[in-house]
Amino acid sequence: MRLKHIAFALLVATALTGCNDTLDTTSIDLKSVKNKVEQPLPAKILADMQAKNMPRQSPIMIRILKEEGKLEIWKARADNRFEVIKSYDICAWSGKLGPKVKEGDRQAPEGFYSLTPAHLNPNSKYYLAINTGFPNRYDAANGRNGSNLMIHGACSSSGCYSMTDEQVLEIYAFARDAFRGGQTSVQLQAFPFRMDAENMARHRDNQNFAFWKMIKEGYDNFEITKRPPEVNVCEKKYVFNQQLTGNGTFAPASACPPMSTAPALVSALSSYEKTYDVAYTKALDKYDGKVWYEPTEAERKAVVSEKRKGRDIAYAPTGTSLEAGKLMSESDFKDMMEKRMAAAQAKNAPASSVMLASAGPNSRATSAAERMRQDRLPTATTPAIAAAAPTVMSAQGKPVAVPVPAQNPLAYAAVPQQTEEAKKPFWKFW
Repeated sequence: MRLKHIAFALLVATALTGCNDTLDTTSIDLKSVKNKVEQPLPAKILADMQAKNMPRQSPIMIRILKEEGKLEIWKARADNRFEVIKSYDICAWSGKLGPKVKEGDRQAPEGFYSLTPAHLNPNSKYYLAINTGFPNRYDAANGRNGSNLMIHGACSSSGCYSMTDEQVLEIYAFARDAFRGGQTSVQLQAFPFRMDAENMARHRDNQNFAFWKMIKEGYDNFEITKRPPEVNVCEKKYVFNQQLTGNGTFAPASACPPMSTAPALVSALSSYEKTYDVAYTKALDKYDGKVWYEPTEAERKAVVSEKRKGRDIAYAPTGTSLEAGKLMSESDFKDMMEKRMAAAQAKNAPASSVMLASAGPNSRATSAAERMRQDRLPTATTPAIAAAAPTVMSAQGKPVAVPVPAQNPLAYAAVPQQTEEAKKPFWKFW
């Protein structure tokens, strides 16, 4: 009889555990945290790691998807392949889709970054912080600049990826445990969106498309191998999983040395690209005559304005581009832009500035000739972009200065930058 009672108790406990699976594991009461730097990961996450055969201190990788507003923690299983262990909703990120180019542009970084223990900032004014490592070798070679770009708490961003304090408490713990397990460098991959055929086709008119195609190569390498790719920079561009075939080294601004891709990876990439090409062609047909309207930061904030009620004024969630953006026909998009120009002229405001702020870089031109002209413009990967100030012409044909956002006001304790160490090829990882 007693055994029956014990079995029933275990059954109830299991059922309750199942219910708790749906709860937000970041709902910890921060007042109960005695030492935020040493706060252990929740028992639920540790149980998930054990179920996925992930040693507690095995390596991690961080992946950010701006448009969806997601920060993913990928962790190595015992077989050295990585799997998502936790996904978080980013509370706030500023600017629009596209890489950071210069100090004060309010853009959050995109690309591949190497994080060391020195990038952890336990004394941040924003609860806890991890420096993204911007600018990296690619950014520096292309004249991009900025400082204090972080993943931090407080849910308020000016060029950073801001989480809630509860979320960053866990993210910090993931990195801390991995470093203590012997990982010397955590790879941060920051993308504008999941780089599948559907999203690439939807954003094909964005001025950053050439840059996105380049970092997509690293995205594809990871999707195939499920291991962080070996990242190098030469000729001012990223190269992934390349083996040196002779004398020479990778130098960001110099010609690429003789290099090659492992045959097995070449075969896997070829198969992957064939499937992608079919899906991309299908997606182009789907989005023919359509324009994706990317929302402004203010429009994103409006969608999640309810979240701010009852909180400190500094708490400023921004929502996702997918929630506030929309797919429009070219004619509807043109009509919307014309109405905004008319409204701006009625208020004696530079209409072209309103167009630039509202439409963003991914709006299509309204004529075939204008589209061809835009196709020839330098992309965001061109170094000149970083130095040149944006200028537009008003409706009267006069130059109009485009207002530049104020410099990033966030102040952090200085985090020493370390030179990226030579890495083992991906097939020898960990």
